[in-house]
Amino acid sequence: MFFTKRPVEVPNASSALSGRDQAIETASKHFVLGTPIKGPIPDGFEQAMFGMGCFWGVERIFWQIEGVWTSAVGYAGGHTPNATYEEVCSGKTGHNEVVWVVFDPSVVSYETLLKTFWEGHNPTQGMRQGNDQGTQYRSGIYFYNVDQRMAAFASKNLYQQRLDASGMGTITSEILDATELFYAETYHQQYLAKNTDGYCGIGGTGVTCPIGVGA
Repeated sequence: MFFTKRPVEVPNASSALSGRDQAIETASKHFVLGTPIKGPIPDGFEQAMFGMGCFWGVERIFWQIEGVWTSAVGYAGGHTPNATYEEVCSGKTGHNEVVWVVFDPSVVSYETLLKTFWEGHNPTQGMRQGNDQGTQYRSGIYFYNVDQRMAAFASKNLYQQRLDASGMGTITSEILDATELFYAETYHQQYLAKNTDGYCGIGGTGVTCPIGVGA
């Protein structure tokens, strides 16, 4: 996560690392919110998953939102089961660094989370975010149902219009079905709450997303 350059092509399943059967040890409780990071999910609550670059800073953005019940960082979207951080950083797992969010839709909408996603990073940089380069830093929305899928694509179209008007580039974010989350190691969970001087390499474009403002 420290100004790194790594592979920029996602490996296919046949060339990815084999991984392991046992899950990597991780925390059981959210360091800030005090809620479990592996569930069970309360009745009526929903899940969301996003990739926006270095997951330390991304998770902090989401746990601060009112209505977010818990969050966790992990690896998803690749081929290697129960990958370690070092394996993901090698570029040989296909995984993205992601943040998993459980939220109360009666308090915060999925559209608000999408707005946070678009404005919280630069979604036009491909396999990179700021000075961090590699497949695990790609931008992505990973949906859990049809409504989330429709909302994600609609928000992408709206935000691209705003970016075009501002002379920005084309969105490179992938929008895919959510795959299994492999939890990252304990020290990664809520990292910036435990390490207040820690690195956070994400930053937005400065262009606002019109979701939730009567667009």
